Amino acid sequence: MKSGIIKIITVPVLLAVLAVGFYACTDKFDDLNTDKTKLTSLDASGVGNAFAAAQYRSIQASWQTFQSLFADLQSQFYANVAINFPSDRNVMVGGWLNGAFNGFYNSAVPPLLGVLEATAPGGPSENAAIYAIANIWKVQMFLPRTDYWGPIPYSQVGNGGKSVEYDSQEFIYKDFLKLLKEGAASLQAFKGKNILGDNDQVYQGNVDKWILFANTMRLRVSMRMSKVEPALAKTNAEEAVAGGVLTTNAHDAFLKVTTNSLNPMAQTTAWNEYRMSAAMESVLKGYDDPRMSKYYAPVPGTNTFKGLRNGFSQAQLGLAENAAVANSNVNPAFTPDNMFSTPFAIMYASEAWFLRAEGALKGWNMGTGTAKEFYEKGIEASMKQWGITDAAAIQAYTNSTSTPVALDAGHAVKSPPLSDIPVKWATTPEKQLEQIITQKWLSLWPNGHEAWAEYRRTGYPKLYPRINSENPDVPAGGVVRRTPFTQGEFQTNEPGVQTGISKLGGPDSPATRLWWDKP
Repeated sequence: MKSGIIKIITVPVLLAVLAVGFYACTDKFDDLNTDKTKLTSLDASGVGNAFAAAQYRSIQASWQTFQSLFADLQSQFYANVAINFPSDRNVMVGGWLNGAFNGFYNSAVPPLLGVLEATAPGGPSENAAIYAIANIWKVQMFLPRTDYWGPIPYSQVGNGGKSVEYDSQEFIYKDFLKLLKEGAASLQAFKGKNILGDNDQVYQGNVDKWILFANTMRLRVSMRMSKVEPALAKTNAEEAVAGGVLTTNAHDAFLKVTTNSLNPMAQTTAWNEYRMSAAMESVLKGYDDPRMSKYYAPVPGTNTFKGLRNGFSQAQLGLAENAAVANSNVNPAFTPDNMFSTPFAIMYASEAWFLRAEGALKGWNMGTGTAKEFYEKGIEASMKQWGITDAAAIQAYTNSTSTPVALDAGHAVKSPPLSDIPVKWATTPEKQLEQIITQKWLSLWPNGHEAWAEYRRTGYPKLYPRINSENPDVPAGGVVRRTPFTQGEFQTNEPGVQTGISKLGGPDSPATRLWWDKP
């Protein structure tokens, strides 16, 4: 499939895309508009259906080739066990990346553009709330994509021209901050109201929760850019916290699944492509972490949890110790039997607490509390989210001086402990930062693209070097900093992709750091 649709989307094409094959949780997916020439004539039902499609498709479209086969492996939530899949050895598989790029721009972006066009300022008052929520979701949609590629088609998508210019990541991030600030401000007039109802598959139209989500996303974006724009990041982070961020698991954002909109992660887990990573095993076992059984399942026929190192060669993957049946798959809640019942995680309150902990370390005003208190609140929120509610058990975990363990028996490769940090709050700022990000890494599961971005930004948690790399730009001990631009774009949008390369700040290589990714 070619990616040319990003540069030729017009109103009739967009409406045709919305009208055909609408795969989301709502029941009404008929032709959205009888007048194919005016997008703004979408009625309320059409806008709601389009927003539902933008939400679901931004998660579902090419999930396997976008997240599972790249970010989930680079973040070391999992390791590959499929012999013929080379991305765990840092191979940038062109067809997979093409599919990830095209799936997003061809499927998820058109309905979002439709909603934004139909609810632009100047219409009925309720449109202002829908427009704000759609722009907040736009950031959720585009953030992982710019964190993969850097410069991407963004502001000019759907311009009707023969090519689409790429925006720099700096431009995109600063626009994110603007959209989130304006979106949260616009929604203040609608507090206590329900907008979009069941067509909002995340918060079912709860405006108050969307304000918290917008502010937490603004805090996330601010932290990501804190090395390159420290003053701007600080200002926005402090304003976001002052405006209210996620604090309890009642605020957590999940994408609702139904018989029409499945959980794509649960769909793929039976395909025997990945298993628990050695990094996760070292940390979870060392901390005696009760979340291990919530994330993963024991090796079949045993009560033992086991992971494997990332980057094994095809020959090494043929060893009995590295077989799928010899390592831990995910918890049964994330298997195909539950793909129509287990909701898909978008953002947790625990992340907001860890962001505030890191902000407090930087001297930012993160509200009442210390970095240590925010850190411990993050652990508590994550535990409770996974059903671990015993206060004494959570306190014992928080005060634990246990550290990650070495991996030996039953493993194809012996591995030292992943780190020497305990859970109990350390006394030095650098150790404290490692603790915050390590616990954040654990709590982000299964959000691999966010975990990979944070690893690139901070260098934490410490991860095992890959056993092998088949990418000359990124050796086994190196870090994939980004994914290269896709061949489909070179074939159908050559002038546009060249603008992306010019704004990248280095060669179109997986070793080139993104704008925010500074040493």
